[in-house]
Amino acid sequence: MQSGKMADSLNCDLKSLSPLQLFERVTEQGEKVRALKAGKAPKDEIDAAVRMLLSLKLSYKTTTGQDYQAGLPPKDLALINNGTAKEEDEDLVDPWNVQTSNAKGVDYDKLIVRFGSSKIDTDLINRIERAIGQKPHHFLRRGIFFSHRDMDQVLDAYENKKPFYLYTGRGPSSQAMHVGHLIPFLFTKWLQEVFDVPLVIQLTDDEKYLWKDMTIEKAYEYARENAKDIIACGFDINKTFIFSDLDYLGTSAGFYKNIVKVQKHVTFNQVKGIFGFTDSDCIGKISFPAIQAAPSFSSSFPQIFNGKENIQCLIPCAIDQDPYFRMTRDVAPRIGQPKPALLHSVFFPALQGAQTKMSASDPNSSIFLTDTPKQIKTKINKHAFSGGRDTIEEHRKYGGNCDVDVSFMYLTFFLEDDDRLEQLKQAYTSGELLTGELKKVLIETMQPLVAAHQERRKQVTDEIVKQFMTPRKLAFEF
Repeated sequence: MQSGKMADSLNCDLKSLSPLQLFERVTEQGEKVRALKAGKAPKDEIDAAVRMLLSLKLSYKTTTGQDYQAGLPPKDLALINNGTAKEEDEDLVDPWNVQTSNAKGVDYDKLIVRFGSSKIDTDLINRIERAIGQKPHHFLRRGIFFSHRDMDQVLDAYENKKPFYLYTGRGPSSQAMHVGHLIPFLFTKWLQEVFDVPLVIQLTDDEKYLWKDMTIEKAYEYARENAKDIIACGFDINKTFIFSDLDYLGTSAGFYKNIVKVQKHVTFNQVKGIFGFTDSDCIGKISFPAIQAAPSFSSSFPQIFNGKENIQCLIPCAIDQDPYFRMTRDVAPRIGQPKPALLHSVFFPALQGAQTKMSASDPNSSIFLTDTPKQIKTKINKHAFSGGRDTIEEHRKYGGNCDVDVSFMYLTFFLEDDDRLEQLKQAYTSGELLTGELKKVLIETMQPLVAAHQERRKQVTDEIVKQFMTPRKLAFEF
């Protein structure tokens, strides 16, 4: 009876998968069967894996009308992205693009289902509060970090006095960062402080060289400039290692060994399915995901972890980076490593509206960390998408829409006072507060925040950057 229930549950799960996700599941299960046979696993274990494979192939044929063929993803998909076919009303989310037709932004509940992650619910937030003995960060309380993978395991380890470490990163595509880029770093800094753990920050200058029209020297220069903005967030130099891929890969055997291990266990077919690569992409792009995966394993940093290989990693990042780490989590057990845990954030919207994330290459899509108070005021007044009505009379009568108003969205990120935020929401929704008045509150919030960041950045010398980026032992014993 139990096996019948399990089969029903599996069939339910499979029905929710897209053709490309089913294709990936069949491919993965086929590899698992081969690995079990090669490893001379017990017969009942192999038989169970084969039954699962046959069930997956049948579901694939039922869904697509095509027989599964290794190396040939399903045909006639309108757009391949993150293992899903994009329908007219579906959001496009991958590590390079975010698009939605909805003025409220991406439907994150749908994204959780599509990516197979778990929602950060009240129980988890309360558990984090009990573990750290203080109020959780407003990014957690307000659903800005909204999804996770295995955060409960990280808390289990922490409560049992077992170590873990943090890993996050930045793709240095421009010299100046915008306020949206601060979100994962502000949250990671808070996590580091409350849990008192080591942190590694990867600057993927190699990725930007491969994807963008820039020289390798320019990519490396941007990495060092971005490092100054990251350091200005206030990270502890004794607990934080920042590294450029172009620098570190050539000096760390542990890092390179992990890259090669990941490369061996991911097929070209899989990366095409996960990332949408085509036959015309350069081979550097195809092999890059293994480089972003490698910092998830503590053996990539022997100088920090004293060569220990079994220390779990927690990765705070925007949800568009999840495809890299779904791949990493799939590979980890096959190379004898723990799966990294993740905390996913929503996207920081462009000033023009939540349909896209901001672009560092469009100066008016965002508030940059180099902007003057006057530029911040002009950008918000001129470009921030309003949820207000067409006339003052209509606004007073019907009120504004906080769900689409970019000024209000920005305040949910940067106004820390919960009571003040709720007061603004009520006043704007009722029509008491006008759009211009709400924008004024945002301007008064952002100007001092950016100015304070600029002051801290001025104190970050090249020597300090060099210290943060030198491979070394941190203030922890392993």
